[in-house]
Amino acid sequence: MRVWLNPDKLNSFGLTAAEVTTAIENQNRQVPVGQIGATPSVKGQQLNVIMQGRTTLRTVPEFENILLRANPDGSRVMLKDVARVDLGAENYGTKARVNGHLSSAVAIKLSPSANALNTAEAVRKKVAELSRFFPPGVRVDYPLDTSTFVRISIEEVLITLAEAIALVFLVMYLFLQNFRATLIPTIVVPVALLGTFGGMLAFHFSINVLTMFGMVLSIGILIDDAIVVVENVERIMAEEGLSPIEATRKAMDQITGALIGITLVLTAVFIPMAFSAAPSGRFTGNFLCRSSHPCCSRYSWRCP
Repeated sequence: MRVWLNPDKLNSFGLTAAEVTTAIENQNRQVPVGQIGATPSVKGQQLNVIMQGRTTLRTVPEFENILLRANPDGSRVMLKDVARVDLGAENYGTKARVNGHLSSAVAIKLSPSANALNTAEAVRKKVAELSRFFPPGVRVDYPLDTSTFVRISIEEVLITLAEAIALVFLVMYLFLQNFRATLIPTIVVPVALLGTFGGMLAFHFSINVLTMFGMVLSIGILIDDAIVVVENVERIMAEEGLSPIEATRKAMDQITGALIGITLVLTAVFIPMAFSAAPSGRFTGNFLCRSSHPCCSRYSWRCP
């Protein structure tokens, strides 16, 4: 309930804003109206209930008729004489519009351990259920849903995964002409994902834009390593006639250092990001990598 005071009328009646506030507080108060089962009670009385009557004001006319002062001549000064009363918003600090039309905005923020996709789905389902009780002409719109970016990123990861498997198979079979040698680096793809998910579980990482980028990166790095190993093993088997086990042992003796170097070089550029918490939100649209990070509570409102 909004009360808009008129300074000129207040001055003409000799009233102050403090006196108006005091009058409203005194005449709009919750007051008990009595008890049921108060002492002295009848024999066997077990309940004692304090009754609350409707003593608070609810409507605009009730507020307008609040008595501010009674004059000696019998006249009275009411709130409506010095102010305009109407039912409005509690706070006018923000205003929401959708396509130029006024709207009532509701913000949903995730808890640190919440799943963005499940939360968005549950909210949409509940709103659809409640929409049956909306007044005519009222509808719900979702101008910002950050879970959309997560869903699109997951789809892109799946596409990248399929492309990686297909390219590895075709390239290896084209150059080695050996189905067994082609199958080995192809199997590396799901193995790399299992290792990535295991690391994410150990460090309490969630599925988001940044971690899915890490999945793509891990697929590429480990497939490169697998291709190098398979090619070297095949070369040793062809040139020296060794068995697969012996050729693998000799190949690993030759290229273990190179594999470690390849992995370190490819990941070195990302290591500084592990020690920088602030820029990560700007780089990834605030889908922060670690679910327990204190910035997670504000991720949904800083997307570009």
